[in-house]
Amino acid sequence: MYKIVEKRILNPEVKLMRVEAPLVAAKAKPGQFVIIRVDEKAERIPLTIAETIRDKGLVTIIFQEVGVSTKKLGALDEGDCILDFSGPLGKPSELDGLKKVCVIGGGLGCAIAWPQAKYLFDSGASVDIIAGFRNRDLVILEEEMRKCSDRLHIMTDDGSYGEKGLVTHKLSELLESGEAYDDVIAIGPLVMMKFVSQITRPYGIKTIVSMNPIMIDGTGMCGGCRLTVGGEVMFACIDGPDFDGHLVDFDEAIRRSAMYREDEKKAIAAHECRLGGGAMNA
Repeated sequence: MYKIVEKRILNPEVKLMRVEAPLVAAKAKPGQFVIIRVDEKAERIPLTIAETIRDKGLVTIIFQEVGVSTKKLGALDEGDCILDFSGPLGKPSELDGLKKVCVIGGGLGCAIAWPQAKYLFDSGASVDIIAGFRNRDLVILEEEMRKCSDRLHIMTDDGSYGEKGLVTHKLSELLESGEAYDDVIAIGPLVMMKFVSQITRPYGIKTIVSMNPIMIDGTGMCGGCRLTVGGEVMFACIDGPDFDGHLVDFDEAIRRSAMYREDEKKAIAAHECRLGGGAMNA
């Protein structure tokens, strides 16, 4: 059992938890993830490691309550325990040796962008962060990102905070102004990562994207995170989650990510019905 020692609500949709998992904390690197199971009846879900505090044996996870399992996780409080917390899994991000990087996070993707930016900044790299949100109320990790960047650009769709526009608008502006990056790292919705990759292609800038959003099982057994990279079939959980954005077939990944949307809606409805006493023996 893995004890939750801290819980924070970052915005109405997103929560942060720090969990006692000393063995995971000792080995985890940016870009890797854990597989958790809330209880014996819960499904396994992959969550990217947002932060490790090695001397205290703590691992930070940040998640959005979307399906039944993340809603179960979100209902836990400080002092409660998670049944399974396995990791670190996946290949670490290749960040060493980079001198100037633009890290882009879209919404919840900022929870993954933050540790990567922090690692780069602490290693002496020049880091620009572009963080995009729908509106001011959904902004997360602003101070954390500001501390590990030379410049932080916050974008909101409605202009309620920072600059109005999309992260792709700011990226285009920076590149057109002459900014030259060794790498661009993009983490967020598939559509966002697709268009970031399209923008950087003419400049010949290596662009790394995290395919964490399509992962399910986390071990390669289910095949749910299968994707095509450079014409070759790969699995996000064991071959990634980081890939060259210029080689990923995003259209295929976007179509496949929508396959279970209706099933997820039905599962949430059934879960809420049980919580409300609409079903017995749940």
